[in-house]
Amino acid sequence: MRTVTLIIIHCSATPQGVDLSFEDCRREHIRHRGFSDIGYHFYVTRNGKIHCGRPLEKIGAHCKNHNRHSIGICYEGGLDIRGTPADTRTLLQKASLTALLRELKRIFPKILVVGHHDLNPMKACPCFNAVAEYRKL
Repeated sequence: MRTVTLIIIHCSATPQGVDLSFEDCRREHIRHRGFSDIGYHFYVTRNGKIHCGRPLEKIGAHCKNHNRHSIGICYEGGLDIRGTPADTRTLLQKASLTALLRELKRIFPKILVVGHHDLNPMKACPCFNAVAEYRKL
């Protein structure tokens, strides 16, 4: 198993009312970004379903200079209906993200949870303060 020190939370930058399924996201990463698979390890759709992407043993493709030592989790959403960055997580997504993070913290007790923005301030992603929200997990 590789050494993992971070969990990086992302949003798909999908406006409210527009769906981006797990398979659509995977297809976009493969066809348009040239990845071998979806870049994230987990993808959480608006209905709260957690989809497994890349296996944890494999390096992700989700945050430049941090993929080797991180787990990438993306939630469907992140933009309001006007396309402005916003925390659009549903209650089901929030519950699923918390459950997933608790399980990953059980496996990797010293892992830190951050948002993509914390590592790349040029990005609004994940459109909420992940460090503050998940500090007490």
